[in-house]
Amino acid sequence: MAAVAALLGTAGLASPAAAGSADGRRPSTYVVSEEPGFLPEGIGITPNGTIYVASNGTGDVYTGNVRNPRMHLFASGAAVGRTFAAGVHPDRSGRVFVAGRTALDVYSAGGKLVAHRPATAGPVGEPFLNDLVITKDAVYVTDSTNAVVWRASLHGGHIGQLERWLDVRPVVPAMPPQFFFLNGIDATPDGRTLVVASQGLEAMFRVDVASRHASLIDLGDTSFGPDGLVLHGKTVYAVLNYAAPDGQGVYVARLNDDLTAGSVVAKVIDPRFDTPSTLALRDGRVYVVNSQIDTAPGTPPYTVVAIADPLRR
Repeated sequence: MAAVAALLGTAGLASPAAAGSADGRRPSTYVVSEEPGFLPEGIGITPNGTIYVASNGTGDVYTGNVRNPRMHLFASGAAVGRTFAAGVHPDRSGRVFVAGRTALDVYSAGGKLVAHRPATAGPVGEPFLNDLVITKDAVYVTDSTNAVVWRASLHGGHIGQLERWLDVRPVVPAMPPQFFFLNGIDATPDGRTLVVASQGLEAMFRVDVASRHASLIDLGDTSFGPDGLVLHGKTVYAVLNYAAPDGQGVYVARLNDDLTAGSVVAKVIDPRFDTPSTLALRDGRVYVVNSQIDTAPGTPPYTVVAIADPLRR
């Protein structure tokens, strides 16, 4: 296997000092919560800078702003019987979608639960709804247990029921479902193509939405099994933790025009990272969630750290 460092070259590397600097107006570290066992997992940021972070440990969702180093409670998991939350993303109307292991919960911008969409058991067992992406007409959610992508239709203000939309097992038919461990997911702006992380296979899938056809993205000999990811144009920004080739951190891959192949072009390994789980992009910065899952229940405070975009330094 070719070493990732050989693929990167010195131009693609970001030093911790450079990556961790703030711009003088926005903090470089955000305290999400100091509640013991919070274990932050997912993150979403609106165009106006509102941040949402979901808790693996409590099911709560916290909120804040990119200019404020501290966050506060947005939605209680206990209030709706949710003890786990992973992916969290706001849509254009201000609703906040939360993947809560066995169901998709949707909140108004004011924090009121407006929809609860449960998922049913699959070939392995109870669903593990992990991450999600919202397009103009649907929300897609990964199921880490059953190698399935779920879909709920979106029409105006209506949110459909979750349907088992795509089974990726035929891509690698000899592999048991749980070994895929589907995780991060994102979509092209037109919603026609999805990129889905398989943390178990250390790979990514390209999914054509119209045909529901999934195929492996060719990154050569590079091992690339993201937890969370963001597709920005033809570039994938991803967090790698387990089996990260050069240490846990942010890895960046540039893909070709049809998103079928690419190569790793940059990485950031920062000493402030503490089992990073996912990330968000905004205004030249990458916001990285420190899950502390490797040392659960971890040690407060639980944080998000901001680094400079390694492709815009």
